[in-house]
Amino acid sequence: MAPEPPRAPRRPSSRTVHAVTLADDYAWLRADNWRAVMRDPAVLDADIRAYLEAENAYADDFLAPLGGLKGDLVAEMRGRIKEDDASVPTPDGPFAYYSRHREGGQHPLACRKALPDGPEAVLLDGDREAEGKAYFHFGGWHHSRDHRRLAFSADTSGAELYTIRVRDLGTGADLPDVIEESTGDLLWSADARALYYIRRDAEHRPSKVFRHVLGTDAADDVLVYEEPDKGFFVSLGETQSHAFGLVSCGDHETSEVHLLDLADPDARPRCVAPRTPGVRYEVEHHPDLDGQDSLVILTNADGAEDFKLVTAPTAMPGRAHWRDLVPHQAGRMILSHSVFSGHMARLEREAGLPRIVIRALAGGGEHAIAFDEEAYALGLHPGFAFDTTEVRFTYASMTTPSEVWSYDMASRARVLLKRQEVPSGHDPADYVTRRIFARAADGESVPVSLLYRRDTPLDGVAPLLLYGYGAYGITIPAGFATNRLSLVDRGFVYAIAHVRGGTDKGWRWYADGKLAHKTNTFTDFIAAAEHLVAQGFTRPDRIVAHGGSAGGMLMGAVANLRPDLFAGMVAEVPFVDVLTTMLDDTLPLTPPEWPEWGNPIADADAFRRILAYSPVDNVRPQGYPSIFALAGLTDPRVTYWEPAKWVARLRVADTGGQPILLRTNMDAGHGGAAGRFDRLDEVALVYLFALKTVGLAG
Repeated sequence: MAPEPPRAPRRPSSRTVHAVTLADDYAWLRADNWRAVMRDPAVLDADIRAYLEAENAYADDFLAPLGGLKGDLVAEMRGRIKEDDASVPTPDGPFAYYSRHREGGQHPLACRKALPDGPEAVLLDGDREAEGKAYFHFGGWHHSRDHRRLAFSADTSGAELYTIRVRDLGTGADLPDVIEESTGDLLWSADARALYYIRRDAEHRPSKVFRHVLGTDAADDVLVYEEPDKGFFVSLGETQSHAFGLVSCGDHETSEVHLLDLADPDARPRCVAPRTPGVRYEVEHHPDLDGQDSLVILTNADGAEDFKLVTAPTAMPGRAHWRDLVPHQAGRMILSHSVFSGHMARLEREAGLPRIVIRALAGGGEHAIAFDEEAYALGLHPGFAFDTTEVRFTYASMTTPSEVWSYDMASRARVLLKRQEVPSGHDPADYVTRRIFARAADGESVPVSLLYRRDTPLDGVAPLLLYGYGAYGITIPAGFATNRLSLVDRGFVYAIAHVRGGTDKGWRWYADGKLAHKTNTFTDFIAAAEHLVAQGFTRPDRIVAHGGSAGGMLMGAVANLRPDLFAGMVAEVPFVDVLTTMLDDTLPLTPPEWPEWGNPIADADAFRRILAYSPVDNVRPQGYPSIFALAGLTDPRVTYWEPAKWVARLRVADTGGQPILLRTNMDAGHGGAAGRFDRLDEVALVYLFALKTVGLAG
């Protein structure tokens, strides 16, 4: 007989908010010492650990009979990875920098070669750094401008608390300098004598920028900037000109940027334009644009909903001095820009598809880099150089492996530098990628990207995995992912619903999927599923829905609204206890999230809106589809107790008897396993569940 699923003990508690009593039988799953648990999982309360481990054992037992298929899936996915792969070297002065993996290696190596044809030097060995650690993830590495040192950061718990070290590239030895519990953001001063970095506050929020002078005690580091608003996060960047560091502060609606003169060893940040609610901007720099030192700013100011580009004198950067360079055009969303000595490259999206536009700074002439496929993904990679005509971009589609191109912005010549290799073989002609549109409840058309084998019968019975996200303006690209082929080659149609909450159709598409309009995200996803059924791609008992993080919240909401439309649902690190989290301003992400969901503490209307869709709060007696929830014990973004509470409630309410599984990675956080092969085990579990749900696990 199959084992009985675990039942979390019910320990009733309640509180009243805005005259509404909220009952929570599973609040005890939230560890009082959660901050300590993120640093050391061993200190988790014994009762909580016992429950999570019982759930893990139940999920493992459920999937154990399919261990052979799981092994096949992992082998297939690994067979599509070029194990000794390397990135395209990027030149910077006398060297070219790149990363690579060794055969069988889990973690990247940071490398460089002296130009033009010097031997490889391994600067940092991720596999060696990860030895003996249950979890290991590089935050990044950055070489100094004189090429003598490498600063790097690593997280060893999954809680996104990074330790910074500095390596002498002449000797290969690490300097005594060690900075604990940073965000991983790093920035070198021009003279390579100092590092800028960010620390988190007691609520795990990135809020303070420090300057560390090499050779000094980190306890004596100088506080350069402190963000006073608990709702704003801080990040570090650098202009393409390397003249300025960028201290960027913001939430999901508003931003503010401060310039740091990297040539000044005692630099203090200088505000570009004081924050104005609802106004966002990003900054680039040119030392001689039309005869003066200037900033080039991407912004939505002055009603530019889909963003525009303006310039301002570096000496007088405030909004009063902003002048349009690329005016706003409704429906054409400018996503990012890079400024070089003679050109500017911008990535924009129109009609749901991205493109790159090159502008000559002298004269203002523009041209676009064109592509032909029906759905594709595009990325802009400016590299290290400023005085160059070369820019690189990546291109892929759901059938076309990723390509890296070098593009000469002056001559318009393009050179293919690398095409992703699939060692086990891949013929794009065997697959079809399409983009169709579903009609939403209010008449909007929702883009849906599709991938399937050319020989898949489209007779209404094919299994289909429908992926969705829909939050923060994030767009899910229609790019190439080798793992998906393990489902598609078994007859699945793979679909991405580009629902509201992303910026797939411009900023309005995002605004129409947040705050008071959040339910559009859910109804768009339902409309996509219904359209796929109506068009004969599949049927309801063959659809598996999939989403993670905020997309996991989408899964929970849709499970409550239309459980009949799906055979199964996979929710990875799902943000499902929305109301309780948004009522707790001590959690890392809560204040910065209020512009996305609303502040239910101060706003009774926001409270009632969130209460009406928060997945945990709307679980009710009905037959739910099969559900597989995955969590990370040290996750600071979506805490482990959210999916734990959700599954506990589902077990009590469900009347359908379908499997409900919870699996918590006890050694990782939001991103799951960090090693590239370890991660395949988690992907295989998701696919195993999807295959079993639609009867293809035999």
